[in-house]
Amino acid sequence: MATTTLTNPVIWADVPDIDVIRVADTFYMVSTSMHTVPGCPIMRSRDLKHWELVSYVFAIIADNDEQNLRNGKNIYGKGSWAASLRYHNDAFYVCFSCNDTDKFYVYQTKDIASSNWSRSIIDGLHHDPALLFDDDRVYVIYGVGDIRIQELTADATAVKPGGVDQLLLSTKKEGLRLRCEGGHAYKIDGRYYLLFIEWTSVGNQRRRQVCYRADALLGEYERQVIFDDDMGYHNKGIAQGAIFDTPNDQWYAMLFQDHDAVGRIPYILPVSWQDGWPMIGVDGKAPAVLEVDLPPSEPGTPLVVSDDFESLDGTLKLNWQWNHNPDHASWSLQERPGYLRLRTGSTTDTVLQARNTLTQRTEGPACVGETKLDVSALRPGDYAGLIALQSHFGTVGVRAASDGSLWLEMCINDGTGGEKTTDRARLEADEVLLRIVFNFEDSIDEADFFYSLDGITWLSIGDTLQMKYTLDHFMGYRVGLFCYASRVSGGNADFAYFGYRKLSDIEELL
Repeated sequence: MATTTLTNPVIWADVPDIDVIRVADTFYMVSTSMHTVPGCPIMRSRDLKHWELVSYVFAIIADNDEQNLRNGKNIYGKGSWAASLRYHNDAFYVCFSCNDTDKFYVYQTKDIASSNWSRSIIDGLHHDPALLFDDDRVYVIYGVGDIRIQELTADATAVKPGGVDQLLLSTKKEGLRLRCEGGHAYKIDGRYYLLFIEWTSVGNQRRRQVCYRADALLGEYERQVIFDDDMGYHNKGIAQGAIFDTPNDQWYAMLFQDHDAVGRIPYILPVSWQDGWPMIGVDGKAPAVLEVDLPPSEPGTPLVVSDDFESLDGTLKLNWQWNHNPDHASWSLQERPGYLRLRTGSTTDTVLQARNTLTQRTEGPACVGETKLDVSALRPGDYAGLIALQSHFGTVGVRAASDGSLWLEMCINDGTGGEKTTDRARLEADEVLLRIVFNFEDSIDEADFFYSLDGITWLSIGDTLQMKYTLDHFMGYRVGLFCYASRVSGGNADFAYFGYRKLSDIEELL
């Protein structure tokens, strides 16, 4: 039988809080999207190696100041967390909590690739929820440390009146700095399995995967550590995710690892059933390479793509996500065909509060993003360009001064969320090319910034950015295009293209 060779990490990009299911011969995955929209990306694979983005679950969650970046408010580090993906009675279900709205959302659709999901809203935060369909009954299992179970109606649209709503189990406390969370629930061969992560305060002192199992859903649960390995990366345990089988009854897990500035990256690991426990890895270790019992498939569209902004219908490629809710009246692919136009519809004094910053992930071990920018329509106080987006951001762009002069600037976070200019140079042209080079090799986590007037000679600007993964954003670095006004709205910047390359080694660029 044909097999596919996987190399870990299977995706070297920020795809956290993963849940994976199989329907017939196709695997589907959902991931956390937090403050980016559209949100809850759905990816698809037939060989577990090549994952292609096919849809999003929602366009926006709420229309408020926080999610719209208005009045100095934002939802960095909040938004949709840790979605659960399930398939039941010919329908797909996704649920998650949103920790800024304090709501629990359940979405469902018959066509997972259509982005046409119906939504139900349930009050209250259900931390790291796990949907469980048990014959004709539906449950959500959630919580940190003390794990609760709540029964939903048969259509999973509301809490079932008089249904189960109780503490399911109180997980281990001793020797832990973080008790169980990140739950996934399964019923396999008549037995109930709950998978969690926990973080030890003794021994290796890292995240690890644990399993609780019981013969009855509301019965007594026993516990087993089923995986504890960091694959040699700075004692950062690979944990939290799903287990699933192939059509040939082989079992695998997809878990993620905190990998510093690039974000939380997924690994595919073999699962062997030992005494009724789903033990992960090979002799407890994460293999760098493994063969899966699936025929190779075509790669499909990569996770991060270049874009020439040619769009007949005015829609963006699926790979793009906005930083917070976009202002759809202030961007266009059709006002100037072949360009992305970002107009300034509001004012702010920092790129972190700029609406319509358009982003994609970055990828390790290294990658480069670049664009060609027309700044002829900037107004005084406008700033437009390319960003390495996280809390500790770096930008390279063009700022229009009060006298109309144009200045190339490299900026970083000044420590308060505002911008600190580290370097600037006069620009005597209306067009300029901008580039950011990201190096994530072995947690080097550096970004360098460049500009060019002819596309041949590239000049460095500003200092090397030491990228940092910080929990106030809780997301790996993204590369993005931005344009905002600090004085008066109405200006615009035109982006001729976005060019992207993933590098196997930073030396490829030199």
